[in-house]
Amino acid sequence: MYAIIRTGGKQYQVAQGDQLRVEKINGEVGDMVELDDVLMVVGDDTATIGTPLLENATVKAKIVEQDKAKKVIVFKKKRRKGYRLKQGHRQLYTALAIEEISA
Repeated sequence: MYAIIRTGGKQYQVAQGDQLRVEKINGEVGDMVELDDVLMVVGDDTATIGTPLLENATVKAKIVEQDKAKKVIVFKKKRRKGYRLKQGHRQLYTALAIEEISA
């Protein structure tokens, strides 16, 4: 059984026991989170598709980690003008462990 969920403006395919990184969700490590934006649930022989969301379908997950991703370097340059700009960015993320999918 797996589900398609939407969080942080992106869609993810998750199954029970999976671990994934999503955009930052408020909460502490060890907290349980309910993800209500479930787009589709696929069981053994049935698939339920929402229009666009499924009502009464939730995915329960546990927050495993709150951290920052690796640094991405942004470098801009214009030739012959002496313009150089170097910036770094570290995106915040939340690591989730999927506990239960209920439809």
